[in-house]
Amino acid sequence: MERKWWTLTLVSVATFMMLLDVTIVNVALPDIQRSLHASLSSLQWVVDAYALTLASFLLTAGSLGDRLGRRRVFTIGFGVFTFASFLCGISNDPTLLNLCRGLQGIGGAGMFATALALIGQEFQGKERATAFGVWGATVGGAVAVGPLIGGLITESFGWEWIFFVNVPIGIVAMFLTERKVRNVFGAEPEPLDIPGLVTFSAALFLLIFGLIRGNPEGWGSLPIVVCLVGAVALLAAFVGIEMRSRHPMLDLSLFRNPAFNGVSAVAFTLSASMFALFLYLTIYLQGVLDYSPLEAGVRFLPQTILAFAASILAGPLLNRVAVRALFGVGMALVGIGLLFMHGITASSTWTALLVGFVVSGLGVGIVNPAIGQSAIAVVPPEKSGMGSGINSTFRQVGIATGVAALGAVFQSQINSRLGELLPHAPHGLGEIVASGGSRAVAALNLPPGIHAKAVHASDVAFVGALNSILLIGAIVSIVGAIAGFALTRSSSFVQHGEAPAQEPANSAPDAA
Repeated sequence: MERKWWTLTLVSVATFMMLLDVTIVNVALPDIQRSLHASLSSLQWVVDAYALTLASFLLTAGSLGDRLGRRRVFTIGFGVFTFASFLCGISNDPTLLNLCRGLQGIGGAGMFATALALIGQEFQGKERATAFGVWGATVGGAVAVGPLIGGLITESFGWEWIFFVNVPIGIVAMFLTERKVRNVFGAEPEPLDIPGLVTFSAALFLLIFGLIRGNPEGWGSLPIVVCLVGAVALLAAFVGIEMRSRHPMLDLSLFRNPAFNGVSAVAFTLSASMFALFLYLTIYLQGVLDYSPLEAGVRFLPQTILAFAASILAGPLLNRVAVRALFGVGMALVGIGLLFMHGITASSTWTALLVGFVVSGLGVGIVNPAIGQSAIAVVPPEKSGMGSGINSTFRQVGIATGVAALGAVFQSQINSRLGELLPHAPHGLGEIVASGGSRAVAALNLPPGIHAKAVHASDVAFVGALNSILLIGAIVSIVGAIAGFALTRSSSFVQHGEAPAQEPANSAPDAA
């Protein structure tokens, strides 16, 4: 098999593993909650610890890829991801699990930041569109089978095995990567931007921490105010550092390109809406409708299979249809799908979500391949690593902030509704409802006189809060559709030359 096809295969495997890990984890979260007695905040951190470190280190990993070689950074990231997966599987405490998820995100940054650049260095012209179509189908495929595989593994072996399964795959993939992929680097690699990395990472952490802990601690409490103000101050410092740095990890001049802004907006809004909502939809299916992990995974299939199929069809369209049209239509479909899900009641069955799953699945499938190709088409070839990293950063920041911000609204709505329905509800009931639904409330040892009423009130409060964040997600998606269509014009794309990227003098033995 030719080197370029080995590259595409290994990048697709890495992408599949990372995204599969997200979707598998979502289905397993209720089991993790019961096994480790985790609160809603802890469940949010299971998702956000991974997304946060992934977002924080993506830009640095992209720059490292241009400097040290994209294959080398890709392989190191694979190794860290695989080792962290093992540590996640043996974790017996929510805090330890979340720390290991953070380490997993650091490894994922090395893989994800170089993924699109590795494809871009091997493919040109029509073959590049085909390659990104395959990559987009991989994204759709991971989303498609993730809930089902996650449910099957969780029920058959336990939630720990959703992490253990990464270990043998990762070891084989690392070996093949070192044997089959070129170690290409940027023509003019730049030094690392340590001040930028520190301020950006710290700002993101304080922002997510403040959003997640806002309800439990109180939005006016000193720790939360300090976190949110500190996040704003550090983000301002980050921008100032990048403006003055000779070698910024985030080249702010890229934002002068409208197409770059359009691609970034679509990547962020897709993650902050549909992907961030998976956590709360999973808790609904298992915690309110009382489905098992496998049964919940099956209910997600209409959405995820359509996302996979649409990704395959959208790949060839990249050569015929303007990217802005794919962004506009795809994100609009995601928003419409979320609106169709909105309106569920305490007596609804899962079929109330079905039309929304179908429509949003089509939208996700249309958008993903277009994001992949556009992410490196809007930056110069020598900045492909940075372009790939920036795009992936917007994806992960979208997930992290989406989960945290939607969760803040979700928890607040549940607490407010329970206060109306159960004025004398036991302390902490809102947290139990938010993290485990009415199923968790039913398992409580409540007095017989209020048990049934508490379960019903929990159902009403949960679906009311879910409706609120579904509506917010729909609005975010529509904003993404407008931004993607208005800003992403092909005339603003950077034309990539046909000349191969520069290789290090000692890289010949690495080429397959």
